[in-house]
Amino acid sequence: MVRARIDAVRLGLAIGIVWGIGLFAAAFLAWTVGYAEAFIEAARSVYLGYAPTLAGAFMGLLWGFIDGFIVGVLVAWLYNRFTVPRTTGG
Repeated sequence: MVRARIDAVRLGLAIGIVWGIGLFAAAFLAWTVGYAEAFIEAARSVYLGYAPTLAGAFMGLLWGFIDGFIVGVLVAWLYNRFTVPRTTGG
């Protein structure tokens, strides 16, 4: 059975973009309408500069992209290591 490999960079980009936009949206909504303030407070302990402000939303976008990219690359790498059999030179 042939199993497909996951492109680590592409998965990292996809997860980084989604997580960055998610953090941006949460901070923006907390800044404008008070939504997700408890989440923002918890995330501030992880992401330096993240706050319910416009600048904080952009910091969340940046940190979310970096964090999501790293996680995506690691997940793809682990998936490839566990599911794709290695070929032996023989």
